[in-house]
Amino acid sequence: MLSIPVKKNGASRVLVLNSILFFMLCLLPLYLQAGPRGQPKEPIVFENPQIEKDYLELSEELRCLVCQNQNLIDSNAELADDLRREVAKMLKQGNNKEQVTEFMVERYGDFVLYNPPFKVQTWLLWGGPFVLMFWGIFALLQKVKASKEENSADSSALSEQEKAKLQAILKNK
Repeated sequence: MLSIPVKKNGASRVLVLNSILFFMLCLLPLYLQAGPRGQPKEPIVFENPQIEKDYLELSEELRCLVCQNQNLIDSNAELADDLRREVAKMLKQGNNKEQVTEFMVERYGDFVLYNPPFKVQTWLLWGGPFVLMFWGIFALLQKVKASKEENSADSSALSEQEKAKLQAILKNK
């Protein structure tokens, strides 16, 4: 066991207590992120394999609204669990995949879809990367062209003093 010698003066006791407090505060975020607390949720069970297949497909196509880069299957967020249960409930009630998707889009917007449709509101999402890529290529080509022109202009233009020196070198040979 680790024993820390504590002197009788108050300064060393304060130092030890502050060190312990600091260590506990460093572990607090780990404790808060340690995982689910409370009662575990019941697993979602399907009697119809087609409904289960539709559920799995929808859970991969729908985005977790909390994690933003995970689908419902991959996310451990409570909201993702609620959305998974909502999808399962709607499918068990007889709704098809399109109806469930429409409900989710109506409720949460196009952001809930991993592949949002091409619309006026999403044109920047679809076209933005291409516009930026072409702009970057254009800027790079302009920079290379300007650099080549600058190098060729600098090397071809000799000053009068350089011409005189060159003539003197050539005459001496």
